[in-house]
Amino acid sequence: MTSSEVRPDGKSSATVWRNRIIGGVVLVVVLVVTYLILAAFIPRWWAQRIAEMVSGSFGKGIGWGFLLGAVCTIVPLLLLLFAVLMWRRRAGKFLAGAAVVLAVLLAIPNLMTLSIVLGNNSAAHAGERVLDVDAPAFRGACLAGAITAALVFLSVVFFVVRGQVRRKKAAGQTASAPPTTATPTPGTRDSTPTRQDHL
Repeated sequence: MTSSEVRPDGKSSATVWRNRIIGGVVLVVVLVVTYLILAAFIPRWWAQRIAEMVSGSFGKGIGWGFLLGAVCTIVPLLLLLFAVLMWRRRAGKFLAGAAVVLAVLLAIPNLMTLSIVLGNNSAAHAGERVLDVDAPAFRGACLAGAITAALVFLSVVFFVVRGQVRRKKAAGQTASAPPTTATPTPGTRDSTPTRQDHL
């Protein structure tokens, strides 16, 4: 189809492509503006929420940091593993999609903390100062919790993969095994009737 041809719906292909390009540009602009707004707002807001929970206490900073780091890492990873395992099953694509969305939502606290740690704008620097004063040890404990959760997840993946390999190997051995035939044991009389039995 050339650019001058008309589609069945009455629109030329050039018009369709022009609309797609305009829509793509608008989407990119919206995403960039949204990112800039969130990058200027999220680090400060999240740092203030953490500061309210910790209230300057080292113990609370370690406790909340480890808890959020561990839970908001292990649960999303397990949901992603569930999505991978369910993908090819019946109704698996719907369940996998729901699991991925839920995993992203549950990972948001860690992502917001990461925006403070890795961000280089003024909002991230302001969030770092708030955490330094009002939430001591929170970032380090959060990292420790995330690393611990990742190690637990790797062990879960190891056991899941090993179980699948064993099941496939057992299924392969069952399929390749020759059918067993019943052989009469010595000392037992064959019960098949003979010609003499009928006479």
